[in-house]
Amino acid sequence: MQTRIRRIAVAVATAAVLPLALTACSDSDSKDTASDNSSSASAKEEKSTEPSDDMAGPTEPFGPACSSVPKDGKGSFAGMAEDPVATAASNNPALSTLVTAVKKAGLVDTLNTAENITVFAPTNDAFDKIPKKDLDKVLDDKAQLTKILTYHVVGKKLTPKDLENGSFETLAKAGLTTSGSGESYKVNDSSNVVCGNVRTANANVYIVDTVLMPKS
Repeated sequence: MQTRIRRIAVAVATAAVLPLALTACSDSDSKDTASDNSSSASAKEEKSTEPSDDMAGPTEPFGPACSSVPKDGKGSFAGMAEDPVATAASNNPALSTLVTAVKKAGLVDTLNTAENITVFAPTNDAFDKIPKKDLDKVLDDKAQLTKILTYHVVGKKLTPKDLENGSFETLAKAGLTTSGSGESYKVNDSSNVVCGNVRTANANVYIVDTVLMPKS
């Protein structure tokens, strides 16, 4: 009889302890799983912050002529980023000749309403390299002027990395080439980018020191 009572007591004690053990084991497994999930999430987050190839290269405007851009107002980098490209250019004093040419060619609306374009924008000094007689002649020839200006526009946004060894068709249906690296780039091996990676509402702008001329 006593032996039977002891067996019952042992069975009861075992039954009481077993759920506690299972609970402890379950809690431990949950903690391990949570820890593994946390580590996995952390690894994914760390991986997602690594720069991709598409983001390589300068992310801010660069080049010697950038120092002449106003620090604030409509003509500043922040101000230009809020306006479409023709409007943004009109607020930059160094691009006044280009703006005059764009207006004469009737391209203001075309450039302002285009989506995701790149503009290689010649400075006033770039236009000054052209003899005045020749420049005046071009400005008075709308067809020729339109061909020259649209040769400065590519129908997609180009990053500095794209310019390293690039060949692109322009809106003038003629090709141009780019080369360089870091913060030094050339267009058609003749025109230097003097202020690059300038953002406007609808375009990436690279200000250049020589007017680009399409091949006849």
